[in-house]
Amino acid sequence: MAHEIIQPDGWAVAKGYANGVLAGDGTLYVGGQIGWDENQVFRSDDFVAQMEQVLANVRAVVEKAGGTVGDVVRLTWYVTDKTEYLARQREVGEAYRRVFGRHFPAMTMVVVSALIEDAALVEIEATAVLRRDKA
Repeated sequence: MAHEIIQPDGWAVAKGYANGVLAGDGTLYVGGQIGWDENQVFRSDDFVAQMEQVLANVRAVVEKAGGTVGDVVRLTWYVTDKTEYLARQREVGEAYRRVFGRHFPAMTMVVVSALIEDAALVEIEATAVLRRDKA
């Protein structure tokens, strides 16, 4: 099966990885997104602000592939601070709904000691299933 690299318009080029890979069967694999913008610049060092940016990045990759957040079937979250996540769950939920609405796919959260980019507080990867028969 052929696959297609997905890169949202206007984003800085991903070096050594792909932001998304769309398989021939319509499965979209979104590489781990972090809390930077399309220019790979962190606009905030706040956990919730970064999380909202991460989800917006995931959405951008899915939409570039022709899907919507409703096509996302799985999210895997990597967070560096469990205590902050738990203390800010209300804000996390509000930010989540601003980006993904009330669509809640299967999710896993993993607490990690660090992420590759030192400023990153959260990283999320996703899987989406896109309808290949859309007109």
